[in-house]
Amino acid sequence: MPVFNILRYDVDTKELFLFGKVWSSGFQQELLLISTTKSPAVTSPPIATEVAWRFFTKAIIPWIIALSIFPLFGFILGRFFCGWLCPEGALFEWADFLTRKLTGKTSLWKKYSPFGGEVTVDARKDKQPKRDRLIYLPLAILSILVIPPVMGAGLTGYFISPERIWRELINLNPFFGVRAGIIGVSIYILISSIFVRHVLCKYVCAAGLMQILFGWISPFSLRLIFLKEDARRCTDCKRCEEVCFMNVKPRKNNRDISCVNCGLCIEACNKELADVDSPKGLFKLRFGSLVAK
Repeated sequence: MPVFNILRYDVDTKELFLFGKVWSSGFQQELLLISTTKSPAVTSPPIATEVAWRFFTKAIIPWIIALSIFPLFGFILGRFFCGWLCPEGALFEWADFLTRKLTGKTSLWKKYSPFGGEVTVDARKDKQPKRDRLIYLPLAILSILVIPPVMGAGLTGYFISPERIWRELINLNPFFGVRAGIIGVSIYILISSIFVRHVLCKYVCAAGLMQILFGWISPFSLRLIFLKEDARRCTDCKRCEEVCFMNVKPRKNNRDISCVNCGLCIEACNKELADVDSPKGLFKLRFGSLVAK
């Protein structure tokens, strides 16, 4: 978005870019004139009212509309954005994947059982082919070295011109603003992707919290349901719980605010029951009612 000026604020020029154009309320001069003069012709109630109305329609209303995106997502699709569209969430899932390949755990704080019973970390390591570890260790190191600074440069572009960032990096002479932005974001990315991950999604992320609130109160938002009438077919394999990176208990069949509608439990259950009696699992994504009919 910064590269194409879809959304960014340039701290150098003090300009806000929206959809390729410099955003302006169109009445800065009027506001400046009213604030610096006492002329009755300028400060009369009709003129002041007109300026106030234009400020409301051109400044406040557009930002209300922009900020309504995530509540609207939540009201209609629950936390679908978190499960499918969030770039930071994708980074955390990539970190989970690499950690599982290297250590047998999805995170530094959780044991991982690859479908079907508890497996200790040591046993998991023994089963992990050495060839895989030789492949994924360099990939993990490369990710640590490349992803944080690249994301740092990208996110810094929201406040500093991407052209300026690129020019300074190519010349190997980044000034303080570029250095501070890239280093600061890189540190954040490293800490969050190694130690925090989806805990941030559950308790900190403002976009996620807005989706939680509006998805919870919505009578027809997209949500995961457990087919209780077919619960007898459940083999208690716990695959649905093992694959959930948000630590949701899918079989409880309640409106868990942490569920991001990713569908991993659906896939896991389908695979388990395909080996038993049916290709269809016990979970579905459905708009509205929590109970299947």
